[in-house]
Amino acid sequence: MKDVLIFLKPYDIFLIPIFVGFVVQLTKFIVYSIKHGWNIRYAMTHGHMPSAHTGFAIAVVTSVGYYAGVRSGAFAVAVALAIIIIDDAARLRVYMGDQGRYLNMLVRQLNLEEKFPRLKERMGHRVSEVIVGGIYGFLLTMLLARLLG
Repeated sequence: MKDVLIFLKPYDIFLIPIFVGFVVQLTKFIVYSIKHGWNIRYAMTHGHMPSAHTGFAIAVVTSVGYYAGVRSGAFAVAVALAIIIIDDAARLRVYMGDQGRYLNMLVRQLNLEEKFPRLKERMGHRVSEVIVGGIYGFLLTMLLARLLG
């Protein structure tokens, strides 16, 4: 087992966020399945609790900060990318959902349901989902970094 840990050292900064993203997505699948019933299609659902995008982005920032230091250029790049990812998860995709809702309403009012598919209306994350995803990503990354390091 110790040989495996020595092998993983250089790759921890990369592997930990991938593992954390997988665990957050798995958690989302379990929570969503408890609420809505089990369906394997829910494994890749967008939106809902917790935000896997945010968990992964915060895991990258935390991992880079832990291994490379918070004064490194890599940390600054990781923070910038995390801001873009979290903004997309929390704000931009919510706007796409709003557009879907308005288009669905227009299609219904014009009685065009048979010509146009129903668009998804819930795409982004609520602020609480982003916060939980970020906390989950940070704590899980720190736990794994301490265990491996």
